[in-house]
Amino acid sequence: MTMVQEDYYQVLGVDKNATAKQIKEAYRQLAFKFHPDRNKENTGAVEEMKKVNEAYAVLSNPAKKREYDTLKNQFGSSAYTHFRNNYSEQDIFSGSDINHIFEEMARNFGLRGSNEIFKEFYGRGYRQFEFKKPGFSAKGYFFGRPAAGTGYQQQANSPLGGNFGKISRFLLQRISGFQFPEDGTDVHDHLYLDPQQARYGGPYAYYLRHKSKKLVVKIPPRIRDGQQIRLAAMGQDGKGGGKPGNLLLKVHIRKPLLKSVKDLFSKWKINS
Repeated sequence: MTMVQEDYYQVLGVDKNATAKQIKEAYRQLAFKFHPDRNKENTGAVEEMKKVNEAYAVLSNPAKKREYDTLKNQFGSSAYTHFRNNYSEQDIFSGSDINHIFEEMARNFGLRGSNEIFKEFYGRGYRQFEFKKPGFSAKGYFFGRPAAGTGYQQQANSPLGGNFGKISRFLLQRISGFQFPEDGTDVHDHLYLDPQQARYGGPYAYYLRHKSKKLVVKIPPRIRDGQQIRLAAMGQDGKGGGKPGNLLLKVHIRKPLLKSVKDLFSKWKINS
């Protein structure tokens, strides 16, 4: 079965040669059509709205549109996949005026604005920020994306993406004191089990050094040497609302004393 590929032009219903004005007008109409406040009984409207948002964020940006067009010329219907392999949500939505268009709809039609809607779309992984200082102001947002088996994998987003964005975020952070969300790092450690523990499993007392905390790790039965146990959110803490990292414990099964002696004796015979 052939997988259907997305196409940003088809999503917005515009031609490849559409002007910036036509692209914006098409987006306004679709954003109004699929706005959740007007589609409370239509569960599919949220996904359509996400597609429309992404398509507009790309096609309304001359540089991203140009790159997408180049990929379409090279790869045809699979251009979307190639584009998404190179661009994260941060890169796609950086510099977009989507929030302004949502605010227009809020003022003109009494609908909710982008902050409330995007929180609904992306859960706790999304939030807006704004700060002002004499002679300097900035406004942006953060997106989170679903992560398998967890709530959301948070990803820092602002109007500034890519390598330039990293530098810009650093400067904004230094100037404003604002802390951009940053996920905590994973912590790696080792568990040493005797053969009986590995075979039957059960509770294992573990001391989490970086948090000065005692844990009881549940060892599954018949765990093998080299396997890894993952404890979610037990790694280093995140910053500025970023999610904590995980604790990854690599299992080592101790050899029985008699077998260790035999192995040592065998190595001695080989080397002598």
